[in-house]
Amino acid sequence: MNTNAEQMLRDPDIQPSSDVIAKALGESNNAYMKFINELAGHDIHLDWRYYNDGKAWLAKGLFKWTGIRGGQNETTVFWLSIWHGFFKVTIYVPEKARADVLSLPLDNEVKQTITDSQQMGKLKYFPIVFHLCSDEMFEAVFLLVDFRKSIK
Repeated sequence: MNTNAEQMLRDPDIQPSSDVIAKALGESNNAYMKFINELAGHDIHLDWRYYNDGKAWLAKGLFKWTGIRGGQNETTVFWLSIWHGFFKVTIYVPEKARADVLSLPLDNEVKQTITDSQQMGKLKYFPIVFHLCSDEMFEAVFLLVDFRKSIK
């Protein structure tokens, strides 16, 4: 993917509506819409917020469930950002689950990405980043999303 890619949705006053996102994504918007529609089948909803530290709108992919005592729980499964011509999905996986992730039925390219991914500083997580402009990688993304949901 282009290393000079431009992150979109930088204006805090412009909410990320479907029209704004479609304009930023261009031809990749169809893949984005398919991705959004598939999220419902995985019990995930997006929560858009403007983050001052990154000066951009980001969406958290949230999975909510009811705990054994009836309490409502929520976990962030992935982060989504909009770039010029593509969208980026980043899944943070605990370092202790790296071997389990590598045992999933993923293609060699994704497994190599996981192997090469470095732990983030003192955080005990490593990122798996997908640059999506088509639905080509959706199977791997949703396999990892479902895996991430299982980690409480």
